[in-house]
Amino acid sequence: MTRKKISAGKIIIALLALLWLVIAGAPFYFMVISAFKEQFEILTTGVFSIPKGFYMDNFAGVIKSQFYKYLLNSTFVVIVSLVLILVTALCAAYPFSRFKFKLNKPLFGLVVAAMAVPIHVTLIPIFQLTQKIHLYDTIYALIGPYTAFNLPISVFILTSFMAEIPKELEESAEIDGCGKYRTFFHIIAPLSKAGLATLAIYNAVNMWNEFSFALVLTQSAKSRTLPLSIWDFQGQYNSNVPMIMAVLTFCALPMIAAFAIGQDKLIKGMMAGAVKG
Repeated sequence: MTRKKISAGKIIIALLALLWLVIAGAPFYFMVISAFKEQFEILTTGVFSIPKGFYMDNFAGVIKSQFYKYLLNSTFVVIVSLVLILVTALCAAYPFSRFKFKLNKPLFGLVVAAMAVPIHVTLIPIFQLTQKIHLYDTIYALIGPYTAFNLPISVFILTSFMAEIPKELEESAEIDGCGKYRTFFHIIAPLSKAGLATLAIYNAVNMWNEFSFALVLTQSAKSRTLPLSIWDFQGQYNSNVPMIMAVLTFCALPMIAAFAIGQDKLIKGMMAGAVKG
C-alpha cells in the first residue's frame, strides 16, 4: 500500500513538473521559432508551427543595428554594479552576522526597511541628482541606483547565510592567531561563495532586465541598455513581430548562459542554511 502511495505521489509530481515545463517553456519556444520566420509568415501559419525555412535576416538586421551598443552598455553596467553590490554586501553582512554591538539590530532594521522602498518614488529625486552631478544620459548614472536598490536584499540574504557558518571555525582561527581581517578573508568569505553566486545571478537578472531607471536617466542610444533596445525595436518594427522576437532572443541568451553555467552554485546557495544542526 505504501509503495502504491509513493508511486502515485511520484507520478503526480512528475505530471506537475511536466505541466510547469510546458507553461514556462511555451513562451520561450514561441519566441525562438518566431525569430526564424519571415515578417508575414507568423500571420499565415500557426503560432507554434515550425518555420518553413530558417530565415536569418531577422538576426542579421539586429546585428547590423545599434544592438551591440546596448549590449555593451548593459554588460558594463551590470558587471560594475554587481561587483559593488557583492563587495559591499559581503563587508556589511560580516559584522551584522558575527558581531554583537548596540546598533546591530537598529542598523539591520534600516537595511530591511530599505527593501520596502519602491523604485518609482525615487525616480524624480534621482533624476534631479544625476543632472546636478552631470551624469545624466551616461551609463554611469545607472550604476548608483542599481547598486543602492539591490544592496539591501543582498545584505539581508548574505547576513542570514553567514549566520549559519559555525562559530567554531572562527574560534579555531583565533586560537591559531588569526585576527578578524584574516578570519574574514580566509574563512568567512570563501565559505560564502555559494551565497555570493546566488546573489550574483539574482541581481544580474534584475539589473539586466531593469527598465525604469534606464528610461529616465538615459536619452541617447550611446547610453541606453538592452531593455530599451527592445522598446526602440518595438517602435521601429511594430508590424514585424519576427524581428522583435529576434531581439528578445538575443537579450535572453546571456542570462540563459549564466543560469546554465551557475545553476549548481545557485541551487547550493538557495539550499545552504535550510537545515540546522
